[in-house]
Amino acid sequence: MSEEQAAAGKKPWGGRFAEPTDAVVERFTQSIEADRHIAVDDVLGSIAHAEMLGKTGIISASDAAQLVAGLEQIGRELAEGSFRFDPALEDVHMNVETRLGAIVGAEIAGRLHTARSRNDQVALDERLFLRRRLGSIRARLIDLERAIVAAAEGQLDVLVPGYTHLQRAQPNRLAHHLLAYREMFARDRGRVRDLLARIDESPLGCGAILTTTHPIDRALVAARLGFSRLSANSLDATSDRDGFLEALSAASISMMHLSRWAEELVLWTSAEFGFAEIGDAFTTGSSMMPQKKNPDVAELVRGKCGRVIGDLVALLVTMKGLPLAYNRDLQEDKPAVVDALDTWEASLEVFARMVPAIRFRADRMKEALSGGFVLATELADHLVLAGVPFRQAHEVVGTIVGDLVRAGRRLEDLSLAEYRRYHPAFRDDLPTWLDPERAIERRDVPGGPKASHVRAAIAAAKAELEALGG
Repeated sequence: MSEEQAAAGKKPWGGRFAEPTDAVVERFTQSIEADRHIAVDDVLGSIAHAEMLGKTGIISASDAAQLVAGLEQIGRELAEGSFRFDPALEDVHMNVETRLGAIVGAEIAGRLHTARSRNDQVALDERLFLRRRLGSIRARLIDLERAIVAAAEGQLDVLVPGYTHLQRAQPNRLAHHLLAYREMFARDRGRVRDLLARIDESPLGCGAILTTTHPIDRALVAARLGFSRLSANSLDATSDRDGFLEALSAASISMMHLSRWAEELVLWTSAEFGFAEIGDAFTTGSSMMPQKKNPDVAELVRGKCGRVIGDLVALLVTMKGLPLAYNRDLQEDKPAVVDALDTWEASLEVFARMVPAIRFRADRMKEALSGGFVLATELADHLVLAGVPFRQAHEVVGTIVGDLVRAGRRLEDLSLAEYRRYHPAFRDDLPTWLDPERAIERRDVPGGPKASHVRAAIAAAKAELEALGG
């Protein structure tokens, strides 16, 4: 036996082992840094388990009452920040049980784990953790949606080029553009809602793999913890990490949405675009160049997106090779999920605070509408209404644009007579088709940029968010 082993003096889980765990192995296998994030959930689950053990007569009512009182004290210590985690105790479960032994005595504390395995225990803790954290993230999503809707409502009359391939395409309302992001985050909120419904089941009582011989009452524990149903298969329940994977997937998709907007803000606040300026509280300067005002918050959110996607990939790769049921590889799930949820929530919070600090430059956007032939589609539609097949109209307008590009002229520079040289179907009202505002208002289609539809979208979004409360 090595000196480190002798110093450790700890046998791995009781009498089966003749030698203590090697100190290096202890350091390698401990998970307390990640586990501490589920400590409050572990205590909550243990209280429900202890109450059930007492009510079913598996342990005495007196022992159950002492266990509950001791666990409630630990809960208060966790809330106050006075609970001391010991890395030598490997995980959160043993830290809680050891502290419980110091409060109520080792014999009584030793009864807590009756009819329970760390496998179903951690499966329960993780569901409770997700329920708690996703509730907070849902609130952050709602905050961001409200910030977007408020910004859109204040920009209804501002016009901006719509882009495809990062090329100016057609005139648009800035409010309509902003509301596109609101749709993305509303779907993210929907994914959180769906995930919460799928994890609404209690795995406690499934044991290590095949439940227990004790006369437990799983339904009692589930009801006490607010779950609507029980896990249906003990093997699946103890080795399932779909909830974590779905949370990582939802986080990755939402961070991708944030990253897309962050990228656009980086572009729009550049001198080349000049469409927006972010308030000083959400930008930074340069250590060398005194004129710089950098969109660092947006850039950091864009960068953190890759980190969250990496967390998803890490857990997917961990899970893909695991046979039924529990395997120690699953210890690697919590670092990825904790990191991703922390990053996601922080990114949502800072974005929601930054949106009101963005000043949009209507003058620069209007200037951009005068270039790039953004009204070319209007000319084609004008010809179509005059009876010209769309493909032919498309060809005619494409020829006009090509000639104007070579001549360094704009659509507005041509006279009606010049247009008619390209095709006689151009009508006298052609000039009204070269007005961006009218071009937008002609799009009288639900989901489009016409002012009345955008107002309706804003009203609907406000009503939905108001109904969510908070």
